[in-house]
Amino acid sequence: MNLIIQIGNKILESLKNINQIIQLLVDAVISLFYLQKSSLRANMNVLFSQIRFTGINALPLVNKLALLLGIVVIIQAATYLPKIGASDYIGSIITLVIIRELGPLMVAFIVIGRSGTAIATELCSMKINHEINALEVMGINPYQFIIIPRLLGVAISVFCLVVYFDVIALGGGYLVSYLKIKLPLIAFMSGLKQSLALKDLILSGVKGLLFGFTIATIGCYQGLIIKGSLTEIPQAATKTVVRSISTIFFFNSLLAFIFYYS
Repeated sequence: MNLIIQIGNKILESLKNINQIIQLLVDAVISLFYLQKSSLRANMNVLFSQIRFTGINALPLVNKLALLLGIVVIIQAATYLPKIGASDYIGSIITLVIIRELGPLMVAFIVIGRSGTAIATELCSMKINHEINALEVMGINPYQFIIIPRLLGVAISVFCLVVYFDVIALGGGYLVSYLKIKLPLIAFMSGLKQSLALKDLILSGVKGLLFGFTIATIGCYQGLIIKGSLTEIPQAATKTVVRSISTIFFFNSLLAFIFYYS
């Protein structure tokens, strides 16, 4: 009975969190209808700052991981496939492993560690220091100034980072293919073209936007629900990481089912 009660409590807690997150999103969308032209410039500055931090500042790390991942994947493929006469399928391996799955997931993990935790920590500090209340006193809508720019900024940044990650990984993969088995560029591009469908590109883009939106939403939610204690800041950052990863894997599985099995 205790186990059943614990499971029931966990389910109720999860449903409560989902309801609160949905309410947060609804309030944020409603706030857009009351957006004033005079505050648009300030909101855009916050949006560009978020894009710069989440997207541009993450490029060096994304560049290294994408290059290394492309190299590792192709080393494994180029070592095994020629033994069975399947060198032409190296492009297919890149499509299946990187563009469909690992590219969006790796970018999401990077953004969770950098921006998701940063958003949660920043909003926790703002709430503890009563900065959010101060914004409301000054007539500034917190949803317009805090939530919306972060949601849009992270979603746009993750989308662009996924595209960049795929390009760099493809470049690293071809470099190893050429050095190891002297695979011509034409053969590499031909295999890539044959295995890459339009829905693969659409899926990768949808994952980028959805993952970014999810990370920012959970980060904002965890930062706003604290009671006011400094000890809650690291807890909020940890919960942001755990819940973002679990939610992203759920959406990743759901999208794979919708695009390839439905």
